[in-house]
Amino acid sequence: MDVRSMTVTQITQLLAQQDISIHIINSLKQDSRVSVIRQLAKWQQKQQKLLLERQRIQSLYEQERLLESCGYNLIAGVDEAGRGPLAGPVVVGAVILPIGCHLPLINDSKKLSAKQREQLYQLIKEVAIDVQYAVIDSETIDHLNIYQATVRGMYTVIHQLSPQPEAVLIDAVPLPDLVMPSVSLIGGDAISASIGAASIIAKVERDRIMQELDQQFPHYGFAKHKGYGTAEHMKALEQHGPGPMHRQSFEPIKSWRKTKDE
Repeated sequence: MDVRSMTVTQITQLLAQQDISIHIINSLKQDSRVSVIRQLAKWQQKQQKLLLERQRIQSLYEQERLLESCGYNLIAGVDEAGRGPLAGPVVVGAVILPIGCHLPLINDSKKLSAKQREQLYQLIKEVAIDVQYAVIDSETIDHLNIYQATVRGMYTVIHQLSPQPEAVLIDAVPLPDLVMPSVSLIGGDAISASIGAASIIAKVERDRIMQELDQQFPHYGFAKHKGYGTAEHMKALEQHGPGPMHRQSFEPIKSWRKTKDE
């Protein structure tokens, strides 16, 4: 391919392709046209960003590779979504990824936009060895307390995985009764690809549940705040009182209920 005979538009289209040979790039470096030099510089900047992103993603498999070096190949990541809200369930996700698989933008679900989470959700479902989630409703949260409800959800979702993992990485919460080795990592969703993937599954599934609750109870605004104690949510609670999806053991709902009973 003789790039010297190509127009700048054709070269721009060429640089937009996925695979470009070293021979073509070297030929473009010899092109003295200012527009071509600029296009090549943009391409090189883009390639550098892609390389850094690949390196970042691979660094998120450090914990998985440590376990792999000990002979564990099926490693699950576990995380939850929804411990803080005043309403709705806690959802726990569990994912077994092929170690080292490339998931563009994978990160703590809270650092991603809703659109990015949805895209990654679909990709995780496609590439993962298995994906599971468990829903712990507000009644169970009130009965057990939020921490124990989360622990129950984590045990449940791990047992749902098929095949069963050989080791488990968990975001923060220790699970001493697991039959397989486990590691609890503070901020695990930002330092482990497997936990990050689990956090995305949990967040997307919980958001969908809150969207459904918004359809049933539109006056609370669940589609916007997902049950968190925002000003809008607090105002709706003052106007309408708590509903069946609200956590009766959480403040200020607990105090309101106590006042009402008195």
